[in-house]
Amino acid sequence: MADYSPPPRGRNGQKVNGRAGAAARDRAADPSPNRPGGPGRPEPAWKQAQRGAPFQRQAFAAIDLGTNNCRLLIARPQAENFVVVDAFSRVVRLGEGLAQTGRLSEAAMDRALTALQICADKLKRRNVHLARSVATEACRRAANGAEFIARVREETGILLDIISAKEEARLAVMGCHLLLESGQGPAMVFDIGGGSTELVLVETRPDDVPLIHDWQSVPWGVVSLTESCEHEPDDPVGRAVRYERMKELVRDSLAPFAERALDWLERAAPDEPLRLLGTSGTVTTLASLHLELPQYDRSAVDGLIVQSEAMRALCESLSRMTPAERRAQPCIGRERSDLVVAGCAILEAILDLWPAQKLGVADRGIREGILRGLMASGDAAERARATLREMKRQAS
Repeated sequence: MADYSPPPRGRNGQKVNGRAGAAARDRAADPSPNRPGGPGRPEPAWKQAQRGAPFQRQAFAAIDLGTNNCRLLIARPQAENFVVVDAFSRVVRLGEGLAQTGRLSEAAMDRALTALQICADKLKRRNVHLARSVATEACRRAANGAEFIARVREETGILLDIISAKEEARLAVMGCHLLLESGQGPAMVFDIGGGSTELVLVETRPDDVPLIHDWQSVPWGVVSLTESCEHEPDDPVGRAVRYERMKELVRDSLAPFAERALDWLERAAPDEPLRLLGTSGTVTTLASLHLELPQYDRSAVDGLIVQSEAMRALCESLSRMTPAERRAQPCIGRERSDLVVAGCAILEAILDLWPAQKLGVADRGIREGILRGLMASGDAAERARATLREMKRQAS
């Protein structure tokens, strides 16, 4: 679905809001012959060229506005995959304070809008053919989530779609399943977000997208879990107690799903080990620490397979550190230092319930899932047009 339309602008190029903006949108929707692109006026040459561009040269885009991050990916098809032509990521903390107030704060919305305006500018510069923009847990939960979505459309032209937790889980699997550890049988894909964590139990199939057997979303992400627990204590004992409380909250929320999963695993695949694949800032940060990287390197982390006990040891170590000690760690820094402990607690709770020997790490997820869906649709449409052209050629 195309979900970007530039906001109305006046003669001086400034954005038009309020009644003037509404009038401008009405004019844009007017099918009269006098409007640009109507019967009396052809579309601009650049738009015609873009629409007629070969499929492999068209740019597709995906925006994922989460509780903590705003991310953009622009790519072009390349054989069975795609090549990235532009990307953007910024920590916006849209869900900051949501656990206490139930609303998105003005400061958080302003941070997100600033990031989304950068995304909108990139979409225009790259002449994106087709885009999809989604918002997740923060906008799902906030009482003013719909108002914020309307404001984003008014000020940036980006049409955000607040997707369900189920759709979020499906897109995450679509985006990262290629990195599952080789083998047959069941696998668990999980995405530790800012406001929620999604887990998807899948059956792998040769040369195909895994079949989703069951899934669960719990309202614990790195932001929501951090804010729902008391302020981080200064003493080691207090930090340990808080960390155990975090793990307990997550385990209790996941317990019903764990029982369903165990029942199915015992019946369907009693002799097959469960494979785990995690996609999130938590697992990629821990993987960076495991590799002792001086700075984050996606090529080293994406697709890495790590012993689960090594990840547990890192989690325990980080949970005992002071905030200053965590900030000093490479690949963590100030932006993640206060949230990484909650991510560690979520990961350990998952490993408690599903004690796999190894853990796969993916630096890809929802955006890649969106792009694959858009490109599949675009490729199918291109093939249909080619078939129609060939039929017309043969008939002439």
